[in-house]
Amino acid sequence: MWRRLVRLWAVVRTDARLIWLALRHPRAPGWLKFGCLGVLAYLISPIDIIPDVLPVIGVMDDLVIVPLLLRGLFKLLPADLRAEVLAQAGRGPAAPRATA
Repeated sequence: MWRRLVRLWAVVRTDARLIWLALRHPRAPGWLKFGCLGVLAYLISPIDIIPDVLPVIGVMDDLVIVPLLLRGLFKLLPADLRAEVLAQAGRGPAAPRATA
C-alpha cells in the first residue's frame, strides 16, 4: 500500500511540475490556466464524487482523479509545447535551437 502511495506521489509531483512549467511558458494556452483552476477548485471543493468526510475513501477519489486530470491537461497541450516543457524538465530530447 505504501509503495503505491509513494509511486502515486511521484507521478503527481512530476505531472504538477510539468504543468507548472507549461503554465509559465510564454506560449501557454489560456485554457490551461482555466483547467488548472478547475483542478484546484475540485481539490478544495467540499463537493466531491465521494465526500471527504468519509474516512479514507473520501480522500481516495481525490488521489485518483487529480492525477488523471493533471495528466489529461498535459496531454492536451500542443505537441511542440509539450516537447519543450519535457526538455526543460530534463525528461525529453532537447528542443532544436534556431541557427542564424
